[in-house]
Amino acid sequence: MTIVVENQAEVAECGCFLNAWLWFKQLVKNFMVKVVDNAISAKKLGKEDPRIIVHSLKVGFAITLVSLFYYFEPKFEYQGFGVSAMWAVLTVVVVFEFTVGATLGRAVNRAIATFLGASVAGGIHRLACFSGSKTIEPILLGFFLFLIVAVVTYLRFLPKLKARYDYGVLVFILTFSLVSVSGYHDKQVLEMAETRITTILIGCDIAVLVCIFICPVWAGQQLHDKISSNFEKIGSFLEVFGTDYLNTSSGEASEQKTSDLEGYKSVLNSKTAEEVLANFARWEPRHGKFRYRHPWGRYLEIGGIARDCAFRIHALNDYLNYETQVEQEIRTKIQEPCKKVSTECGHVLKELALAMKTMTYPHTITIHIDNAKIAAENLKTLLHTNSSWEGINFSDVIPMATVASLLIEIVSSSVKMVESFDKLATSARFKKTNQLAPVRVRTNSWKTRVTPDQPSTESVHHDVAGE
Repeated sequence: MTIVVENQAEVAECGCFLNAWLWFKQLVKNFMVKVVDNAISAKKLGKEDPRIIVHSLKVGFAITLVSLFYYFEPKFEYQGFGVSAMWAVLTVVVVFEFTVGATLGRAVNRAIATFLGASVAGGIHRLACFSGSKTIEPILLGFFLFLIVAVVTYLRFLPKLKARYDYGVLVFILTFSLVSVSGYHDKQVLEMAETRITTILIGCDIAVLVCIFICPVWAGQQLHDKISSNFEKIGSFLEVFGTDYLNTSSGEASEQKTSDLEGYKSVLNSKTAEEVLANFARWEPRHGKFRYRHPWGRYLEIGGIARDCAFRIHALNDYLNYETQVEQEIRTKIQEPCKKVSTECGHVLKELALAMKTMTYPHTITIHIDNAKIAAENLKTLLHTNSSWEGINFSDVIPMATVASLLIEIVSSSVKMVESFDKLATSARFKKTNQLAPVRVRTNSWKTRVTPDQPSTESVHHDVAGE
């Protein structure tokens, strides 16, 4: 009996050990799988955007460069800074960003905010010392600390201040508080403030110089390319929609066609990214084709109109897979004007995308705009003709009437985008080519009956090419 009990205990002990070993083995296996997956993801990320690899090397180089001042402190005039030298390293870490505009903006914010914070703290400390009383001095310091921090924190919520200087305000509060508090027991407050400012300026200078002169990534160029890409995606959808949905014969969807129909969705949520890039671009110096004080605000205006058009396209996309026998009969009646509107608007946006990329004026955009407006007017006339819908229930007409209405609104959005592009091209001084045909946008011509031979007398002409 004793032998049986001992055997059972040994079996139980072996079972526990085996379960623990299996659990540990599975844990190691899962860990290795995650490591491999992360390595594959990192490799894919590097292939998709090699600039990320370059940026990582730049950050490492900048931190190594500024650290040399700390490593070889006795050999430089830097030796008087002591432990404060680490502020230069920390500055590079928090200031160095992916784009030049972001880096320059944070560097300027940090440098100016540090200078102002240290200066104000030094002034407050000197003012408190004039009291001549050890009892009143900390009271005055505490009062001014509370007052200034509270006021500056409130100012953070001002929209214009928060958009460009929020980081600077935070650095001001941090520097002012640290210098004010530490300066109470350390009478060398001016020397400490000077040391802090100098080390931070060294870090800012190194970060900015490395970011600008070693494979720079410009936020302005990214914003420019993004707006051009948005035009391209919306135009691709409209061209495919005009040939795919509005054709009575349906074919198999190719991978390229699916990509064209899905590309517009990235435009819907592009507002935040565009605003951030525009904010960073304002900090950047002149580079490439982008001169000083480039009209970055115009890009946000064009981006907003493009998003409005993308939302209409999103509603239009819901009708791609909607089809009944009756709806097919209705589709054949308005197929030609709808197809004309969609394809011509697609051509307009594709030409705008090309003009944006090359920073030149579009050549034949007037022809496509006029064709789209004429087709839109013909479509409106067809929708208001009662004889076209005899024998068809009203509920069956609603889907195609919605599609037609959305296409007419897209024509209006296309006209607005051309007008906005006109303002940008004029402000940014886009290049004029010899083959240029003047672009005239008739803002109201699609609302009235227009024919190719008799343009509307109420049309308002805007010469995009300029004189």
